[in-house]
Amino acid sequence: MTQVDILILSNGPGEVTTWVRPVVKALRQELGDDRFVLRISVVLSPCSNASGKEAAIALSYPEVDRVQGAEHFWQFLLWGKTFENWDWRSRGVVVFLGGDQLFPVVIGKKLGYRTVVYAEWSARWHNWIDRFGVMKAQVAARVSQKYAHKFTVVGDLMLEASSNSTDKAQSLSGGFLGAELCKRGQITDLIGILPGSKAAKLTQGIPLMLAIAEYIHSNRPQTKFVIPVAPTVDLQTLASFGDSQKNPFVETFSFSGASLIVAEDSRGKALLKTASGLTIELSQENPAYHLLSQCCVCLTTVGANTAELGALGVPMIVLLPTQQLDAMRSWDGLPGLLANLPGVGTPFAKVINWLFLRFVKRKGLLAWPNIWAQEEIVPELLGKLQPQEVGEMVLDLLAHPEKLDNIRTKLRNIRGESGAAQKIAQIVGEEVGKQGE
Repeated sequence: MTQVDILILSNGPGEVTTWVRPVVKALRQELGDDRFVLRISVVLSPCSNASGKEAAIALSYPEVDRVQGAEHFWQFLLWGKTFENWDWRSRGVVVFLGGDQLFPVVIGKKLGYRTVVYAEWSARWHNWIDRFGVMKAQVAARVSQKYAHKFTVVGDLMLEASSNSTDKAQSLSGGFLGAELCKRGQITDLIGILPGSKAAKLTQGIPLMLAIAEYIHSNRPQTKFVIPVAPTVDLQTLASFGDSQKNPFVETFSFSGASLIVAEDSRGKALLKTASGLTIELSQENPAYHLLSQCCVCLTTVGANTAELGALGVPMIVLLPTQQLDAMRSWDGLPGLLANLPGVGTPFAKVINWLFLRFVKRKGLLAWPNIWAQEEIVPELLGKLQPQEVGEMVLDLLAHPEKLDNIRTKLRNIRGESGAAQKIAQIVGEEVGKQGE
């Protein structure tokens, strides 16, 4: 029986959790679970948004056989050798799920493997890549006709990630589970808080969102709050961003701070308790789709989480506070590298963020659902945000559930085609069959 290697190229935390996870699962379903026949490897490339835990997360997926972290990527790209000197089978496919689309071109040539690229918005290197799985037909429409045979519309992997949650029926409810439970009074109003996973976002996000939660709770005591903790963040680190002794931005938002409470028994919940006595549950369920589907509304920063919430049909308010221009440093590519340079990163960050803010104010649309729809379906708040102003907006939505229903309906209508991971796996299977032709 022919042995095959599948090499997944990926990079950041969003790609590893929302793209790699469903694809490796689909590959096993499509091509089999016999590790002697099919071996799945993951190689990570550097990403300015990375936490350093992406390799451990990828290795935790039962479908994956081996993982190399981003710190060894350049050696692999240049010389074709991994840090642990992995062996490679004669037949294989390189699957691109994040990074630079040039990487599969180079690595595919070195290994003699076929190449498959998942492309959300743009596809490059058409003459050197064997197959493209694209999110929407518009991506393929911009391609020369002589390469059209390489393109297949597979749909949105973000939607696929949410559809593959441990409780699929709840996830596919499109956010209506939370709406119905709130209406029936079976649970109190549950608000999700998604401040991000990187320090650049947590520095402002934690104090701002917790201050908003305090304001909402003071006006609507039945409201409860939960933070689905990103797998790349430990509880102590998360809590430190709510500590005024460790984070100066706590006082910027007139927030008195919060402390971590962890129950002694293993079944107990972890909480953040604010100075006013409000407790916010910290959930380490991953992925958190079942939990998020129960939320009436979420407060979130920009990023992959807006795509996940959109795929689940959960209403959200997207927050991008700009109290300090050099605080935001989690950009992709060259801007992210410049903003994080030792010593000189701060002035670069200020300039990059100033230019970004000018662009956004002119163009708008930061959240993925809004980008997909090319209109503001979910509110985006950009600027020197104040807890009371945002809190009033949330209170208005909770007082008028028809507004939340309208958002849910629009989110459901723009969701992409489902089954992306399975279609990518089918493409990979076809390319395995072509190996050696």
